[in-house]
Amino acid sequence: MSTEVGSGGAYGAGKAGAPFDPLTYIKKPQVILRLASLLFAIVVFGCISSGAWYAGNCLMNDDTNACGYGTGIGVLAFLLCLAFLMVDALFDNLSNVQHRKYAVLADLGSSALWTFLWFVGFCYMTDQWRKTVPSPELHITTNDRNNIQAAIAFSFFSIFTWGALTFLAVRRYRLGGQEAFNSGFDQEQNASSPYSSFPGSDSGDPYQQPPFSQQKETPDYQPPTY
Repeated sequence: MSTEVGSGGAYGAGKAGAPFDPLTYIKKPQVILRLASLLFAIVVFGCISSGAWYAGNCLMNDDTNACGYGTGIGVLAFLLCLAFLMVDALFDNLSNVQHRKYAVLADLGSSALWTFLWFVGFCYMTDQWRKTVPSPELHITTNDRNNIQAAIAFSFFSIFTWGALTFLAVRRYRLGGQEAFNSGFDQEQNASSPYSSFPGSDSGDPYQQPPFSQQKETPDYQPPTY
């Protein structure tokens, strides 16, 4: 089966070679979700960086791992969103079906992983914030409290945006598999038989003329005369 994308496209994309349309690109569900995920990631690592540290101590129960984890997955989520926004912009112009498949699988794997990581981060930061007791080492102002709560809230929202991206990637992968199967099935149906038809098969019974029909009949026995 050919690996080139025909006029129908593959994996939920249009045909290759079509001009880039910014309006159509922005309206794609995965692009909207990625932009939201990118914004949420900025809020998370921005709030933690600006309001969750005091004198080198993490204000979430003095657990530097909690602040580091939230900042780390936020920055990496931001970079992933930028990378896949570029992939989404170039996806329709990938003329090779295998390349589209790899892009969808990468999207599926990273989205599922970050859905899990955001869930872990939300639970971890929420638990550490719940255990936090103000002390001279952890001087928590109202602004710090708002920043930490915002980081926790947007990490919770990120679970749903990345989960939705995972769902869309699964749907695109299944759609691409069905299209590939249907394309191969149609080619098999339309393929001509390698064997030529038996002579005379176009006209009714191919055995209308038995192969020995022209044999002469055995003459009657004639007794010899003496």
